[in-house]
Amino acid sequence: MVDLSTVSPAIALSPLDGRYRAVAAPLVNHLSEAALNRARLAVEVEWLIHLTDHHVLPGAPRLSESEKAYLRGTVDSFGATEIAELAEVEAVTRHDVKAVEYLLKRRLDAAGDDLSVSGADGGPTVLPTVHEIVHIFCTSEDINNLAYALTVRSAVKEAWLPAAHGLIADLTAMAREHAGAAMLARTHGQPATPTTLGKELAVLARRLTRQVRRVESAEYLGKFNGATGTYGAHVVAVPEADWQSVSRTFVEGLGLVWNPLTTQIESHDWQAELYCDIARFNRVAHNLATDVWSYISLGYFRQRLAAQGSTGSSTMPHKVNPIRFENGEANLEISCSLLETLAATLVTSRLQRDLTDSTTQRNIGTALGHSLLAIDNIRRGLAGLDVDAARLEADLDATWEVLGEPVQQAMRAASVAGATGMADPYERLKKLTRGKRVTPEAMRAFISGLGMPDDVEARLLALTPATYTGLAARLVEHLDD
Repeated sequence: MVDLSTVSPAIALSPLDGRYRAVAAPLVNHLSEAALNRARLAVEVEWLIHLTDHHVLPGAPRLSESEKAYLRGTVDSFGATEIAELAEVEAVTRHDVKAVEYLLKRRLDAAGDDLSVSGADGGPTVLPTVHEIVHIFCTSEDINNLAYALTVRSAVKEAWLPAAHGLIADLTAMAREHAGAAMLARTHGQPATPTTLGKELAVLARRLTRQVRRVESAEYLGKFNGATGTYGAHVVAVPEADWQSVSRTFVEGLGLVWNPLTTQIESHDWQAELYCDIARFNRVAHNLATDVWSYISLGYFRQRLAAQGSTGSSTMPHKVNPIRFENGEANLEISCSLLETLAATLVTSRLQRDLTDSTTQRNIGTALGHSLLAIDNIRRGLAGLDVDAARLEADLDATWEVLGEPVQQAMRAASVAGATGMADPYERLKKLTRGKRVTPEAMRAFISGLGMPDDVEARLLALTPATYTGLAARLVEHLDD
Protein backbone atom coordinates (compact mmCIF):
# COMPACT_ATOMS: atom_id res chain seq x y z
CA MET A 1 0.00 0.00 0.00
CA VAL A 2 1.33 3.43 -0.97
CA ASP A 3 2.11 5.74 1.95
CA LEU A 4 -0.06 8.72 0.99
CA SER A 5 1.85 11.08 3.28
CA THR A 6 4.83 10.75 0.92
CA VAL A 7 2.93 11.35 -2.29
CA SER A 8 2.28 15.07 -2.16
CA PRO A 9 2.10 17.95 0.32
CA ALA A 10 -1.40 18.52 -1.04
CA ILE A 11 -2.59 15.32 0.62
CA ALA A 12 -3.64 16.80 3.96
CA LEU A 13 -4.96 15.20 7.11
CA SER A 14 -7.26 18.14 7.86
CA PRO A 15 -10.04 18.88 5.34
CA LEU A 16 -9.33 22.59 5.81
CA ASP A 17 -5.89 22.02 4.29
CA GLY A 18 -7.18 19.58 1.68
CA ARG A 19 -10.69 19.53 0.24
CA TYR A 20 -11.61 22.99 1.56
CA ARG A 21 -8.23 24.66 1.16
CA ALA A 22 -9.49 27.39 -1.17
CA VAL A 23 -12.07 28.65 1.32
CA ALA A 24 -9.85 28.41 4.41
CA ALA A 25 -6.76 29.82 2.66
CA PRO A 26 -7.27 33.43 3.86
CA LEU A 27 -6.55 32.29 7.41
CA VAL A 28 -3.18 30.77 6.50
CA ASN A 29 -1.63 34.21 6.34
CA HIS A 30 -2.68 34.82 9.93
CA LEU A 31 -3.01 31.61 11.93
CA SER A 32 -0.65 29.08 10.39
CA GLU A 33 2.58 28.09 12.15
CA ALA A 34 4.48 30.14 9.59
CA ALA A 35 2.32 33.20 10.27
CA LEU A 36 2.87 32.76 14.01
CA ASN A 37 6.63 32.65 13.49
CA ARG A 38 6.50 35.77 11.34
CA ALA A 39 4.59 37.53 14.12
CA ARG A 40 7.14 36.31 16.68
CA LEU A 41 9.91 37.75 14.51
CA ALA A 42 7.99 41.03 14.29
CA VAL A 43 7.70 41.24 18.08
CA GLU A 44 11.42 40.51 18.52
CA VAL A 45 12.31 43.18 15.97
CA GLU A 46 10.01 45.80 17.49
CA TRP A 47 11.33 45.09 21.01
CA LEU A 48 14.89 45.63 19.80
CA ILE A 49 13.88 48.90 18.14
CA HIS A 50 11.82 50.01 21.14
CA LEU A 51 14.68 49.52 23.59
CA THR A 52 17.19 51.36 21.45
CA ASP A 53 14.83 54.16 20.43
CA HIS A 54 13.98 54.92 24.06
CA HIS A 55 17.52 54.61 25.43
CA VAL A 56 16.39 52.00 27.94
CA LEU A 57 19.73 50.17 28.03
CA PRO A 58 22.77 52.26 29.01
CA GLY A 59 25.42 51.97 26.34
CA ALA A 60 23.14 50.55 23.65
CA PRO A 61 23.55 52.19 20.25
CA ARG A 62 20.80 54.20 18.58
CA LEU A 63 19.70 52.53 15.35
CA SER A 64 19.54 54.48 12.12
CA GLU A 65 16.40 54.61 9.98
CA SER A 66 18.27 52.41 7.51
CA GLU A 67 18.91 49.80 10.18
CA LYS A 68 15.32 49.86 11.41
CA ALA A 69 14.07 49.51 7.86
CA TYR A 70 16.37 46.53 7.40
CA LEU A 71 15.04 44.87 10.57
CA ARG A 72 11.42 45.42 9.61
CA GLY A 73 12.26 44.20 6.14
CA THR A 74 13.14 40.80 7.59
CA VAL A 75 9.52 40.54 8.68
CA ASP A 76 8.08 41.85 5.43
CA SER A 77 10.16 39.41 3.36
CA PHE A 78 9.49 36.43 5.63
CA GLY A 79 8.71 33.52 3.31
CA ALA A 80 9.72 30.07 2.15
CA THR A 81 13.42 30.58 2.84
CA GLU A 82 12.81 31.66 6.43
CA ILE A 83 10.28 28.88 7.02
CA ALA A 84 12.79 26.26 5.92
CA GLU A 85 15.60 27.89 7.88
CA LEU A 86 13.53 28.02 11.04
CA ALA A 87 12.71 24.35 10.70
CA GLU A 88 16.43 23.57 10.55
CA VAL A 89 17.22 25.75 13.55
CA GLU A 90 14.35 24.38 15.64
CA ALA A 91 15.51 20.85 14.90
CA VAL A 92 18.57 21.81 16.95
CA THR A 93 17.06 24.12 19.57
CA ARG A 94 13.91 22.05 20.13
CA HIS A 95 12.34 25.37 21.01
CA ASP A 96 10.24 27.40 18.59
CA VAL A 97 10.75 30.88 20.07
CA LYS A 98 14.48 30.30 20.53
CA ALA A 99 14.68 29.38 16.86
CA VAL A 100 13.16 32.75 15.94
CA GLU A 101 15.68 34.50 18.18
CA TYR A 102 18.57 32.74 16.44
CA LEU A 103 17.13 33.52 13.02
CA LEU A 104 17.05 37.22 13.86
CA LYS A 105 20.65 37.10 15.10
CA ARG A 106 21.70 35.55 11.78
CA ARG A 107 19.99 38.44 10.00
CA LEU A 108 21.88 40.90 12.21
CA ASP A 109 25.13 39.30 11.09
CA ALA A 110 24.03 39.40 7.47
CA ALA A 111 23.38 43.13 7.73
CA GLY A 112 27.14 43.66 7.96
CA ASP A 113 27.48 42.46 4.37
CA ASP A 114 24.54 44.49 3.11
CA LEU A 115 25.91 47.72 1.63
CA SER A 116 22.49 49.35 1.68
CA VAL A 117 22.41 49.28 5.49
CA SER A 118 24.29 52.07 7.24
CA GLY A 119 24.66 53.21 10.82
CA ALA A 120 23.37 56.36 12.48
CA ASP A 121 26.47 58.35 11.47
CA GLY A 122 26.41 57.04 7.90
CA GLY A 123 29.15 54.57 8.68
CA PRO A 124 29.01 50.78 8.97
CA THR A 125 25.92 49.28 10.55
CA VAL A 126 25.99 48.36 14.24
CA LEU A 127 23.48 45.54 13.82
CA PRO A 128 26.03 42.71 14.01
CA THR A 129 27.07 44.03 17.44
CA VAL A 130 23.64 44.06 19.13
CA HIS A 131 23.10 40.30 19.53
CA GLU A 132 22.60 40.56 23.28
CA ILE A 133 19.74 43.02 22.94
CA VAL A 134 17.75 40.45 20.95
CA HIS A 135 15.29 38.75 23.31
CA ILE A 136 16.72 40.53 26.33
CA PHE A 137 14.45 40.38 29.40
CA CYS A 138 12.06 38.17 27.45
CA THR A 139 10.41 34.95 28.45
CA SER A 140 8.96 33.01 25.53
CA GLU A 141 5.47 33.95 26.59
CA ASP A 142 6.31 37.64 26.26
CA ILE A 143 6.85 36.98 22.58
CA ASN A 144 4.08 34.43 22.15
CA ASN A 145 1.24 36.32 23.80
CA LEU A 146 1.85 39.37 21.63
CA ALA A 147 2.31 37.27 18.49
CA TYR A 148 -0.98 35.48 19.11
CA ALA A 149 -2.79 38.72 19.87
CA LEU A 150 -1.52 40.22 16.61
CA THR A 151 -2.32 37.17 14.47
CA VAL A 152 -5.75 36.52 15.99
CA ARG A 153 -6.64 40.18 15.59
CA SER A 154 -5.59 40.25 11.95
CA ALA A 155 -7.39 36.95 11.25
CA VAL A 156 -10.62 38.22 12.76
CA LYS A 157 -10.48 41.66 11.20
CA GLU A 158 -9.14 40.74 7.76
CA ALA A 159 -10.69 37.30 7.15
CA TRP A 160 -13.50 36.32 9.52
CA LEU A 161 -15.32 39.64 9.93
CA PRO A 162 -15.51 40.38 6.18
CA ALA A 163 -17.08 36.94 5.65
CA ALA A 164 -19.53 37.47 8.52
CA HIS A 165 -20.48 40.90 7.19
CA GLY A 166 -20.99 39.35 3.75
CA LEU A 167 -23.44 36.82 5.15
CA ILE A 168 -25.36 39.53 7.00
CA ALA A 169 -25.48 41.67 3.86
CA ASP A 170 -26.85 38.76 1.81
CA LEU A 171 -29.47 37.97 4.44
CA THR A 172 -30.41 41.62 4.85
CA ALA A 173 -30.94 42.01 1.10
CA MET A 174 -33.19 38.96 1.06
CA ALA A 175 -35.14 40.23 4.06
CA ARG A 176 -35.78 43.56 2.38
CA GLU A 177 -36.69 41.96 -0.93
CA HIS A 178 -39.25 39.68 0.67
CA ALA A 179 -40.42 41.99 3.47
CA GLY A 180 -44.02 41.75 2.24
CA ALA A 181 -44.06 38.07 1.22
CA ALA A 182 -46.79 36.65 3.48
CA MET A 183 -45.90 33.27 4.92
CA LEU A 184 -47.57 30.85 7.29
CA ALA A 185 -45.59 30.76 10.51
CA ARG A 186 -45.01 27.55 12.41
CA THR A 187 -44.63 27.38 16.16
CA HIS A 188 -43.83 23.92 17.51
CA GLY A 189 -44.00 22.89 13.85
CA GLN A 190 -47.73 23.67 13.71
CA PRO A 191 -49.51 26.33 11.62
CA ALA A 192 -49.47 29.64 13.49
CA THR A 193 -50.12 33.35 13.04
CA PRO A 194 -48.83 34.36 9.57
CA THR A 195 -45.72 36.46 9.22
CA THR A 196 -43.63 37.48 6.23
CA LEU A 197 -40.60 35.69 4.92
CA GLY A 198 -38.64 38.92 5.01
CA LYS A 199 -39.42 39.56 8.66
CA GLU A 200 -38.24 36.08 9.67
CA LEU A 201 -34.98 36.53 7.75
CA ALA A 202 -34.59 39.98 9.31
CA VAL A 203 -34.79 38.45 12.79
CA LEU A 204 -31.78 36.27 11.96
CA ALA A 205 -29.90 39.11 10.26
CA ARG A 206 -30.32 41.33 13.32
CA ARG A 207 -29.20 38.55 15.66
CA LEU A 208 -26.07 37.98 13.60
CA THR A 209 -25.40 41.72 13.47
CA ARG A 210 -25.53 41.96 17.26
CA GLN A 211 -22.93 39.23 17.65
CA VAL A 212 -20.68 40.79 15.01
CA ARG A 213 -20.76 44.07 16.89
CA ARG A 214 -19.53 42.25 19.99
CA VAL A 215 -16.69 40.70 17.99
CA GLU A 216 -15.81 44.08 16.51
CA SER A 217 -15.54 45.60 19.99
CA ALA A 218 -13.18 42.89 21.27
CA GLU A 219 -10.05 43.92 23.13
CA TYR A 220 -6.75 42.24 22.30
CA LEU A 221 -4.56 42.22 25.38
CA GLY A 222 -0.83 41.84 25.71
CA LYS A 223 1.80 41.70 28.44
CA PHE A 224 5.59 42.08 28.50
CA ASN A 225 6.85 41.62 32.05
CA GLY A 226 9.18 38.65 32.27
CA ALA A 227 9.28 35.17 33.71
CA THR A 228 6.61 35.54 36.38
CA GLY A 229 5.19 38.96 35.60
CA THR A 230 7.33 40.83 38.15
CA TYR A 231 9.99 42.53 36.00
CA GLY A 232 12.42 40.80 38.38
CA ALA A 233 15.42 40.52 36.07
CA HIS A 234 14.65 43.89 34.51
CA VAL A 235 14.91 45.75 37.82
CA VAL A 236 18.09 43.97 38.87
CA ALA A 237 19.87 44.54 35.54
CA VAL A 238 18.71 48.10 34.80
CA PRO A 239 17.14 49.53 37.99
CA GLU A 240 16.90 53.09 36.72
CA ALA A 241 14.45 52.23 33.92
CA ASP A 242 10.70 52.71 34.38
CA TRP A 243 9.93 49.16 33.30
CA GLN A 244 6.16 49.41 33.58
CA SER A 245 6.22 52.41 31.26
CA VAL A 246 8.60 50.65 28.87
CA SER A 247 6.29 47.63 28.79
CA ARG A 248 3.12 49.64 28.39
CA THR A 249 4.37 51.82 25.57
CA PHE A 250 5.71 48.78 23.76
CA VAL A 251 2.48 46.80 23.98
CA GLU A 252 0.31 49.78 23.11
CA GLY A 253 2.67 50.65 20.26
CA LEU A 254 1.67 47.34 18.70
CA GLY A 255 -1.98 48.43 18.84
CA LEU A 256 -2.84 46.13 21.75
CA VAL A 257 -4.28 46.72 25.22
CA TRP A 258 -1.65 46.50 27.95
CA ASN A 259 -2.33 44.01 30.75
CA PRO A 260 -0.31 45.17 33.79
CA LEU A 261 -1.06 42.26 36.10
CA THR A 262 -0.22 38.72 34.98
CA THR A 263 1.68 35.58 35.87
CA GLN A 264 4.23 34.35 33.35
CA ILE A 265 1.41 34.26 30.83
CA GLU A 266 -1.15 36.79 29.70
CA SER A 267 -4.28 35.25 31.16
CA HIS A 268 -6.06 34.68 27.82
CA ASP A 269 -9.38 35.94 29.16
CA TRP A 270 -9.76 38.20 26.15
CA GLN A 271 -9.40 35.16 23.91
CA ALA A 272 -12.10 33.29 25.82
CA GLU A 273 -14.44 36.27 25.47
CA LEU A 274 -13.76 36.58 21.75
CA TYR A 275 -14.22 32.88 21.03
CA CYS A 276 -17.49 32.79 22.97
CA ASP A 277 -18.78 35.69 20.87
CA ILE A 278 -17.76 34.02 17.62
CA ALA A 279 -19.29 30.74 18.82
CA ARG A 280 -22.55 32.58 19.54
CA PHE A 281 -22.49 34.01 16.01
CA ASN A 282 -21.99 30.44 14.82
CA ARG A 283 -25.01 29.26 16.82
CA VAL A 284 -27.22 31.91 15.25
CA ALA A 285 -25.87 31.03 11.80
CA HIS A 286 -26.65 27.38 12.60
CA ASN A 287 -30.24 28.45 13.38
CA LEU A 288 -30.31 30.23 10.03
CA ALA A 289 -29.13 27.08 8.24
CA THR A 290 -31.71 24.84 9.92
CA ASP A 291 -34.56 27.29 9.32
CA VAL A 292 -33.73 27.75 5.65
CA TRP A 293 -33.37 23.96 5.32
CA SER A 294 -36.88 23.64 6.78
CA TYR A 295 -38.27 26.28 4.43
CA ILE A 296 -36.78 24.38 1.51
CA SER A 297 -38.39 21.21 2.83
CA LEU A 298 -41.75 23.00 3.00
CA GLY A 299 -41.32 24.19 -0.58
CA TYR A 300 -41.12 27.88 0.30
CA PHE A 301 -37.73 28.05 -1.40
CA ARG A 302 -36.75 26.39 -4.67
CA GLN A 303 -33.07 25.59 -5.19
CA ARG A 304 -31.46 26.48 -8.46
CA LEU A 305 -29.57 23.40 -9.61
CA ALA A 306 -26.61 25.28 -11.05
CA ALA A 307 -26.04 27.09 -7.78
CA GLN A 308 -26.30 24.07 -5.48
CA GLY A 309 -24.44 21.41 -7.43
CA SER A 310 -24.96 19.28 -10.50
CA THR A 311 -25.78 16.06 -8.64
CA GLY A 312 -28.44 16.03 -5.94
CA SER A 313 -28.53 12.32 -5.27
CA SER A 314 -26.43 9.45 -6.56
CA THR A 315 -29.54 7.35 -7.15
CA MET A 316 -32.58 9.66 -7.21
CA PRO A 317 -32.17 11.98 -10.18
CA HIS A 318 -35.05 14.29 -9.21
CA LYS A 319 -33.39 15.53 -6.04
CA VAL A 320 -31.60 18.79 -5.36
CA ASN A 321 -30.30 18.35 -1.85
CA PRO A 322 -29.80 21.39 0.44
CA ILE A 323 -26.17 20.39 0.95
CA ARG A 324 -24.86 23.93 1.40
CA PHE A 325 -26.93 24.37 4.54
CA GLU A 326 -26.16 20.89 5.82
CA ASN A 327 -22.42 21.45 5.32
CA GLY A 328 -22.82 24.79 7.03
CA GLU A 329 -24.47 23.15 10.03
CA ALA A 330 -21.75 20.53 10.39
CA ASN A 331 -18.88 22.98 10.14
CA LEU A 332 -20.50 25.37 12.60
CA GLU A 333 -20.84 22.54 15.08
CA ILE A 334 -17.16 21.65 14.71
CA SER A 335 -16.15 25.30 15.00
CA CYS A 336 -18.26 25.82 18.12
CA SER A 337 -16.89 22.72 19.80
CA LEU A 338 -13.33 23.97 19.26
CA LEU A 339 -14.06 27.58 20.18
CA GLU A 340 -15.85 26.57 23.35
CA THR A 341 -13.01 24.23 24.29
CA LEU A 342 -10.53 27.07 23.71
CA ALA A 343 -12.63 29.41 25.84
CA ALA A 344 -12.94 26.86 28.64
CA THR A 345 -9.32 25.76 28.79
CA LEU A 346 -7.35 28.93 28.06
CA VAL A 347 -8.55 30.71 31.18
CA THR A 348 -6.81 28.16 33.43
CA SER A 349 -3.05 27.83 33.93
CA ARG A 350 -1.57 26.03 36.92
CA LEU A 351 0.01 28.49 39.32
CA GLN A 352 2.31 30.80 37.36
CA ARG A 353 2.56 28.71 34.18
CA ASP A 354 1.84 25.46 32.44
CA LEU A 355 1.99 24.62 28.76
CA THR A 356 -1.57 23.46 28.11
CA ASP A 357 -2.22 26.70 26.23
CA SER A 358 0.60 26.03 23.78
CA THR A 359 -1.09 23.13 22.02
CA THR A 360 -4.56 24.57 22.54
CA GLN A 361 -3.80 27.84 20.79
CA ARG A 362 -2.50 26.03 17.74
CA ASN A 363 -6.13 25.10 17.03
CA ILE A 364 -7.39 28.66 16.76
CA GLY A 365 -6.99 28.59 12.99
CA THR A 366 -8.91 25.34 12.74
CA ALA A 367 -11.76 26.73 14.85
CA LEU A 368 -12.05 29.89 12.75
CA GLY A 369 -11.49 27.91 9.56
CA HIS A 370 -14.58 25.76 10.08
CA SER A 371 -16.61 28.88 10.83
CA LEU A 372 -15.31 30.54 7.66
CA LEU A 373 -16.14 27.42 5.65
CA ALA A 374 -19.66 27.32 7.09
CA ILE A 375 -20.28 30.99 6.30
CA ASP A 376 -19.13 30.38 2.73
CA ASN A 377 -21.47 27.39 2.37
CA ILE A 378 -24.47 29.25 3.73
CA ARG A 379 -23.83 32.26 1.50
CA ARG A 380 -23.58 30.02 -1.54
CA GLY A 381 -26.75 28.26 -0.47
CA LEU A 382 -28.69 31.51 -0.05
CA ALA A 383 -27.49 32.74 -3.44
CA GLY A 384 -29.06 29.68 -5.09
CA LEU A 385 -32.59 30.10 -3.71
CA ASP A 386 -35.78 31.38 -5.30
CA VAL A 387 -38.96 32.04 -3.34
CA ASP A 388 -41.95 29.96 -4.44
CA ALA A 389 -44.69 32.54 -4.04
CA ALA A 390 -47.39 30.11 -5.18
CA ARG A 391 -46.45 27.64 -2.45
CA LEU A 392 -46.51 30.36 0.20
CA GLU A 393 -49.96 31.43 -0.98
CA ALA A 394 -51.28 27.85 -1.13
CA ASP A 395 -50.20 27.14 2.45
CA LEU A 396 -51.92 30.28 3.68
CA ASP A 397 -55.13 29.53 1.75
CA ALA A 398 -55.25 26.07 3.31
CA THR A 399 -55.15 27.32 6.91
CA TRP A 400 -58.00 29.71 7.55
CA GLU A 401 -58.15 28.41 11.09
CA VAL A 402 -55.26 30.76 11.97
CA LEU A 403 -57.80 33.59 11.85
CA GLY A 404 -59.25 32.21 15.06
CA GLU A 405 -56.74 34.33 16.96
CA PRO A 406 -57.67 37.79 15.58
CA VAL A 407 -61.40 37.00 15.72
CA GLN A 408 -61.08 35.96 19.36
CA GLN A 409 -59.11 39.08 20.25
CA ALA A 410 -61.54 41.32 18.37
CA MET A 411 -64.39 39.75 20.37
CA ARG A 412 -62.55 40.49 23.62
CA ALA A 413 -61.92 44.10 22.60
CA ALA A 414 -65.55 44.52 21.51
CA SER A 415 -66.75 43.13 24.83
CA VAL A 416 -64.59 45.60 26.75
CA ALA A 417 -66.03 48.37 24.58
CA GLY A 418 -69.60 47.36 25.58
CA ALA A 419 -70.74 45.01 22.80
CA THR A 420 -73.01 42.15 23.87
CA GLY A 421 -72.92 38.49 22.81
CA MET A 422 -69.10 38.29 23.00
CA ALA A 423 -68.91 35.81 25.89
CA ASP A 424 -66.41 32.92 25.96
CA PRO A 425 -64.51 33.96 22.79
CA TYR A 426 -61.59 31.55 23.30
CA GLU A 427 -63.81 28.55 23.87
CA ARG A 428 -66.04 29.36 20.90
CA LEU A 429 -63.08 29.75 18.54
CA LYS A 430 -61.49 26.59 19.94
CA LYS A 431 -64.67 24.66 19.10
CA LEU A 432 -64.61 26.06 15.56
CA THR A 433 -60.91 25.64 14.79
CA ARG A 434 -58.98 23.20 17.01
CA GLY A 435 -57.84 20.15 15.10
CA LYS A 436 -59.95 21.14 12.09
CA ARG A 437 -59.53 22.58 8.65
CA VAL A 438 -61.69 25.69 8.40
CA THR A 439 -62.94 26.93 5.04
CA PRO A 440 -63.17 30.62 4.18
CA GLU A 441 -66.94 30.27 4.06
CA ALA A 442 -67.13 28.71 7.54
CA MET A 443 -64.92 31.40 9.06
CA ARG A 444 -66.90 34.23 7.45
CA ALA A 445 -70.19 32.68 8.48
CA PHE A 446 -68.97 32.49 12.06
CA ILE A 447 -67.89 36.14 11.97
CA SER A 448 -71.20 37.26 10.44
CA GLY A 449 -73.15 35.50 13.19
CA LEU A 450 -71.38 37.19 16.08
CA GLY A 451 -73.23 40.49 16.02
CA MET A 452 -70.02 42.50 16.07
CA PRO A 453 -70.09 46.27 15.57
CA ASP A 454 -70.32 46.97 11.84
CA ASP A 455 -66.80 48.39 11.44
CA VAL A 456 -65.22 45.48 13.32
CA GLU A 457 -67.23 42.92 11.36
CA ALA A 458 -66.24 44.49 8.06
CA ARG A 459 -62.58 44.47 9.07
CA LEU A 460 -62.72 40.80 10.05
CA LEU A 461 -64.63 39.75 6.95
CA ALA A 462 -61.98 41.39 4.76
CA LEU A 463 -59.20 39.54 6.56
CA THR A 464 -57.44 36.55 4.96
CA PRO A 465 -54.49 34.49 6.16
CA ALA A 466 -52.34 36.30 3.58
CA THR A 467 -53.28 39.75 4.90
CA TYR A 468 -53.05 38.77 8.55
CA THR A 469 -49.37 39.69 8.95
CA GLY A 470 -49.62 42.66 11.29
CA LEU A 471 -46.61 44.95 11.10
CA ALA A 472 -44.27 42.25 9.80
CA ALA A 473 -43.29 44.05 6.60
CA ARG A 474 -42.55 47.29 8.46
CA LEU A 475 -40.51 45.53 11.13
CA VAL A 476 -37.85 44.76 8.53
CA GLU A 477 -37.01 48.46 8.60
CA HIS A 478 -35.37 47.89 12.00
CA LEU A 479 -32.42 46.43 10.14
CA ASP A 480 -31.46 50.06 9.58
CA ASP A 481 -31.30 50.78 13.33
